Amino acid sequence: MSERWKPSVTVAAVIERDGRFLLVEEHTPEGLRLNNPAGHLEPGESPQSGCVREVLEETAHDFTPTALVGVYLSRFVRPATTGAAEEAITYLRFAFCGDAGAWHAGRALDAGIVRAVWLTADEIRTSQDRHRSPLVLQCMEDYLRGQRFPLELVVTDASALVTG
Repeated sequence: MSERWKPSVTVAAVIERDGRFLLVEEHTPEGLRLNNPAGHLEPGESPQSGCVREVLEETAHDFTPTALVGVYLSRFVRPATTGAAEEAITYLRFAFCGDAGAWHAGRALDAGIVRAVWLTADEIRTSQDRHRSPLVLQCMEDYLRGQRFPLELVVTDASALVTG
């Protein structure tokens, strides 16, 4: 019997304020990388609520999604290392844009997150070698092109909000 393919569902935020975008600098197996505030969808939450949670956990900012920027399917291959085989992971990313709210000074950030940083579009474009994934730039460029879809496009049935 073959194993069923199960992409990892992630959520990400594109947050712009005064011409700068909120990113996180994080430790990864590939080194220190830049990423959108993003993470895995957890059981019992909608993509929108998962994105709100991830932004708070990774940046200490409240977040209000206003639109869906896009849905992205990508594949990442982590090369084999001593003691670990090559690992291929497929991600299904829901990227939302919206507004950063209150910043909670003193709030601890998620493990692995070094800091939250505000960068210009040009700074993000020139730092591609440090991006966690090509989707960091793709989501920002789609946002800058004006790509927006209503939040109602992403429907979460009540049955998905139950855990256990």
